[in-house]
Amino acid sequence: MIDKINESNVRKIVKYAAVALAALLVLIIWPFYSVPTGSRGVVTTFGAITGIEGEGLAVLPPWRKLTIFNIRAEQADVENAEGSTNDQQPVHVSLTVRYSIATDRVSEVFEKYSHNGDLSSYVQTTTQEIFKAVTARYSAPDLISQRALVSRDINAALTEKLTKYGAQVINIDMRNFSFSDSYMRAINDKVTQEQLRLAAENKLKTVEAEQKQKVAIAEAEASAQKARADGEAYSQLKVAQAQAEAIKVQNSALAQGGNVLELRRIEVERTKAEKWDGKLPEAIYAGAPIPFLNVSKQ
Repeated sequence: MIDKINESNVRKIVKYAAVALAALLVLIIWPFYSVPTGSRGVVTTFGAITGIEGEGLAVLPPWRKLTIFNIRAEQADVENAEGSTNDQQPVHVSLTVRYSIATDRVSEVFEKYSHNGDLSSYVQTTTQEIFKAVTARYSAPDLISQRALVSRDINAALTEKLTKYGAQVINIDMRNFSFSDSYMRAINDKVTQEQLRLAAENKLKTVEAEQKQKVAIAEAEASAQKARADGEAYSQLKVAQAQAEAIKVQNSALAQGGNVLELRRIEVERTKAEKWDGKLPEAIYAGAPIPFLNVSKQ
């Protein structure tokens, strides 16, 4: 009885072991793959690309191979890149280019340029060429004053050039922009002279503004004085005109008044004559009128 039980257990153990061994063989012969985030799985069959797997679990038959291909943003550093301006001034700069592989060109890049998505060597070489080509369009002063425009030109040219390799430019950072020591000294001297010139111009403008202000004040005072003088002259003219008019009125009144007085005097004398009784006054004071006598014969 015990032998039968042991034999049954042995059979079960053998069965379970066979299943486990078969599962292990399946895992070994029929592998599973995991494609991490920010990557693609390039499937090859005997070296030829036969498919692209997305992120997650990938199950492939044993005769196929999966290679992890990075499509995340990568960085390529170009230290001390050399160029020359159109006025023959050497220029150096360090650049950092951030780029990534276009997801629809993973197969092409894998086949032609990189099996893992690293294109830094292509990016560095291309960036150096583009920098030389772009700086040759500018003079040294323009290269300094128009740095943002230079950066845009480099970005545009590099974006177009890297399209050939299936890469897309994210951004470019330029740093340590420098010329030769002699030229930098000349630039500093020029900047100093320009600052002095601007300071002199500002001082001159300040003096001119002050002079203009003084002239304006003097003109305003002169205008005020002229206005006061004009007012006084006008007032005097009006007073004179009023006085002349008053004299004219007075003269007219006096002329008219003399005639009236003479008429009144004649009327008074006539009244006296009408009332005279023919007798002469006994006393005549000096200046008194002497009445006329009618001595005509009767």
